[in-house]
Amino acid sequence: MPFDSKVAGVTILAKVTPEQAAEVLTPEALQFVATLHRTYESTRQDLLQRRKDRQVELDNGRLPDFLPETRHIREDHTWRAAKPAPGLADRRVEITGPVDRKMVINALNCGAATFMADLEDSTAPTFSNVVDGLKNLKDAIHQRISYTAPNGKQYNIRKDGKIATLLVRPRGWHLDESHVLVDGQIVSGSIFDFALYFFHNARKSVEIGIGPYFYVPKMENHLEARLWNDIFNTAQDYIGIPRGTIRATALIETILGAFEMDEIIYELREHSAGLNCGRWDYIFSFIKKFRQRPDYVLPDRADISMTTPFMDAYVRLLIKTCHKRGVHAMGGMAAQIPIKNDEAANKAAMDKVRNDKLREVKAGHDGTWVAHPALVKIALIVFNEHMPQPNQMHVLRQDVHVEASDLLNTNVKGAITEGGIRANVSVALMYMEAWLRGLGCVPIHNLMEDAATAEISRSQLWQWARHQAKTNEGVRITPQYLLKVLDEEVEKLAQEMGEQAFKASKIIEAKKHLSTQITGQDYSDFLTNLLYNDITEIETIKARF
Repeated sequence: MPFDSKVAGVTILAKVTPEQAAEVLTPEALQFVATLHRTYESTRQDLLQRRKDRQVELDNGRLPDFLPETRHIREDHTWRAAKPAPGLADRRVEITGPVDRKMVINALNCGAATFMADLEDSTAPTFSNVVDGLKNLKDAIHQRISYTAPNGKQYNIRKDGKIATLLVRPRGWHLDESHVLVDGQIVSGSIFDFALYFFHNARKSVEIGIGPYFYVPKMENHLEARLWNDIFNTAQDYIGIPRGTIRATALIETILGAFEMDEIIYELREHSAGLNCGRWDYIFSFIKKFRQRPDYVLPDRADISMTTPFMDAYVRLLIKTCHKRGVHAMGGMAAQIPIKNDEAANKAAMDKVRNDKLREVKAGHDGTWVAHPALVKIALIVFNEHMPQPNQMHVLRQDVHVEASDLLNTNVKGAITEGGIRANVSVALMYMEAWLRGLGCVPIHNLMEDAATAEISRSQLWQWARHQAKTNEGVRITPQYLLKVLDEEVEKLAQEMGEQAFKASKIIEAKKHLSTQITGQDYSDFLTNLLYNDITEIETIKARF
């Protein structure tokens, strides 16, 4: 029997368990989803069309610049955003990760100041992953979460009160939740994730004094921030809590968003908790937006660091902008993970983390991200030594003067190598395979890879093929060359995995999709959009697209 939502106009096309219905997909919560959808979906669609129009302009040679029409916002030094909310004054180390039950408990317990529970880049959005994740977050906020592992080990939330403040990252504006229709129209993944988390947890968050708090991803302009702000106001009014109770940190992870930092904070100012350097998505966006331009071809991913000119300018501008407006400037992700059974390699990886965090705290960041609990202590030691106070908002970086040309500076030292090509093929292939199995965050080659790093990999391959770039060995990168490398990397995996494991994997499906993305022709805006229909949970959806 199809699930009966008990809400007029709301249809759920996926299988729903009794627990999911009782805890997450309640009629009252779904009515709230429907209200937000009916109010704001047309605006979302307009903004998505605006992205497409802007890409056409970029393809035609118009480079981004600071907006003349919002100059007054940037040059007005008197306005400030909201003061840090309870639980968000000190954010020196934030851990991030997916929303499975064990991860949520471990992240809350690990000693980090905050935990960004990620429904976006580190969660493959099968319907059960999303809804069960929302149930896990509800149990966490209501302080009743526990987990028993298959080996019988028990996981429980700490009872001493020293748990991380929870922030939730819903999906970006570009992603749909195809299992849910309102009046026959597919619901935004952003609205679905936000609405259900907020509806079930906002009052309890206020009661315990930490939230509701969010991260909002992948915005390309201040109008997208305005949409979030409007949704926040509607949501707070809907359940009867004061406006400004919600706080949201905006990830600056698109090159276009970098030109509107002031404006994004301004739009969210009553709800703003600052900006974050979403470094991996930022590199992906830089490649994607300028992919048609031969003068923007970049070298191997490993050669693009935070000291690369366009990355360094972005970081300095973000810190200056945030502190001018009285909000946090959060640093980026350390993707390294502990390496077992190789002491030298593990030491080298941990040294990279330590040096990265030292660079961030000295630059003026108020906190940083890690992807693994073992890195929390390393990051804490660095920030505790160099930032004894809760944050560095007093570091105004008045020495910083960033022009448009600085944000677009492609003077990157490095080369395209066969090793870099094979690494990109391998990472994209293995990540896509995991995603198709419902995993959004996986260790590959001793790094924690999520959608952002896979996006860099496939976008670089597309860019190199498009412009027939040459490797430092003198090999011209053609579509045929990359498809040959893809075949070889698949064969290598087949040998490493063994026949049985290979057949049980999603490697062939991943290869099929990746092969369409590395010839310099077809290009999906996001891998998650490209792969999404393959992980939907009912056949009728697949038949409609």
